[in-house]
Amino acid sequence: VCSRAMASKTPVGFIGLGNMGNPMAKNLVKHGYPVIAYDVFPEACKEFQDLGAQVTDSPADVAERADRIITMLPSSPNAIEVYTGANGILKKVKKGSLLIDSSTIDPAISKELAKAVEKMGAVFMDAPVSGGVGAARAGNLTFMVGGVEQEFDAAKELLTCMGSNVVYCGEVGTGQAAKICNNMLLAISMIGTAEAMNLGIRLGLDPKLLAKILNMSSGRCWSSDTYNPVPGVMEGVPSANNYQGGFGTTLMAKDLGLAQISATNTKTPVPLGSQAHQIYRMMCAKGYALKDFSSVFQFLREEETL
Repeated sequence: VCSRAMASKTPVGFIGLGNMGNPMAKNLVKHGYPVIAYDVFPEACKEFQDLGAQVTDSPADVAERADRIITMLPSSPNAIEVYTGANGILKKVKKGSLLIDSSTIDPAISKELAKAVEKMGAVFMDAPVSGGVGAARAGNLTFMVGGVEQEFDAAKELLTCMGSNVVYCGEVGTGQAAKICNNMLLAISMIGTAEAMNLGIRLGLDPKLLAKILNMSSGRCWSSDTYNPVPGVMEGVPSANNYQGGFGTTLMAKDLGLAQISATNTKTPVPLGSQAHQIYRMMCAKGYALKDFSSVFQFLREEETL
């Protein structure tokens, strides 16, 4: 408690205040950490100014003011820009700084960033998350952490303010590896749940009854019992809100693309992962890009000839 009380007086930088970054940074504030924030969209920072956080003009400015920084960005190119760009973190990073990237990006990119950070005398760890926006708000995320094991406790101190599970996976890149495997399975199970629910409804079953049966049977999974894709079956999930919020289809397509690259590089057969990737890419092309990935149920109902 004493060490945390002392540490909490040291500012923490947070870059990327989107659907996930916003509630994550708020949980740091709730735990007493002074936050120094940056987002490419200035309007995303206004809420944090109202909470007493400092807002900066660039990632470099964050690095100048904080020696512990968390980044939460949409993709590999965004991460490369934030760390190594003209106004990136590495322009003003202090020696000994701890940089934690919670974005979901290519494990190879994480390794490249770690090397660039190490040259500046700082420490880089990849710590992607699972759990979605709801878990981010509740502080119940799962963090999968890759990096130097001696730095894990320092990272865990911050990450436990935002998550209930913080797991050390191994060297840099292994956190990303765990995340893309998880999301490939999630995509496959969501499509399977949507297919089963759609078939059952067309066979005359009430969707709530079918969901209840699945969730007490061997077909039960997170997509069926916690994040059901059928409107009206569950409250408080994107399917109950026209698939708004949650985890966007375009992000799922991106993560499945990362899984495909990794599978190709390791000569690993992933036939269902590949099929899921194609389905989510088609969804992006047909107007579902900004909807939650559980909208695959709606997509399947409209694509009878798929």
